[in-house]
Amino acid sequence: MEKIADIKNTIDAADLSELPFVIEKYEADEREGVKKLLTKAKKKLDAYAKELERTENMKIYEKKYWDYSYICGIDEVGRGPLAGPVVAAAVILPKDCNILYLNDSKQLSEQKREELFDVIMEQAVAVGIGVVSHEKIDEINILQATYEAMRQAVGKLSVTPDLLLNDAVTIPGLNMKQVPIIKGDAKSISIAAASIVAKVTRDRMMVELDKFYPEYGFAGNKGYGAAAHIQALKEIGPCPIHRRSFIKNFTGEV
Repeated sequence: MEKIADIKNTIDAADLSELPFVIEKYEADEREGVKKLLTKAKKKLDAYAKELERTENMKIYEKKYWDYSYICGIDEVGRGPLAGPVVAAAVILPKDCNILYLNDSKQLSEQKREELFDVIMEQAVAVGIGVVSHEKIDEINILQATYEAMRQAVGKLSVTPDLLLNDAVTIPGLNMKQVPIIKGDAKSISIAAASIVAKVTRDRMMVELDKFYPEYGFAGNKGYGAAAHIQALKEIGPCPIHRRSFIKNFTGEV
């Protein structure tokens, strides 16, 4: 009789497409250890099936506008922080995209975002990233800076989209059809992909900036108003990448 340890190795080595056949192979084994392994494997399959369904439901807009050649999802990260840039991403996924676990970047762990970033960059038809600095944010306000970052992102795509799926906004100055979707990063795989690319890109920038301004904890708080960040602002004052229009309440600057 096959050892339970060997059965475990077989189950662990099986990919999801093979798992149903592996489960069937050992279904008649009455040993408790094997039953536990099969129960775990069945839960894994069930979770996979639910993820497939969730992802398919997030293609509703991509299916609705299927006749458009290049559907582009757009999202931004960094409207709320006290420091650093606002970053937007524009992502065109292939029509047959089968990337699982795409979601609003805030709903994903840092590790999962990093994993998905690599997959998106590898599989996307095109990716564009726009970055608008803290100085420009102070000059034209965060909403206009966000629009500018989004226009930059679209302009950096290697192909021209004929439809934009946007997270909640309509972007001025672009002549292609736009579909604003409230909470779009949780409803469209294209916007979710853009959300992840923008988030990972900006987070990496803030980690690098932390090396120059370690007092504010940018590697951890990414420029947002965490308690330790605000305390450092009050005690030390702002650094060159702080948004002056955002920090007046903490620094007393006019």
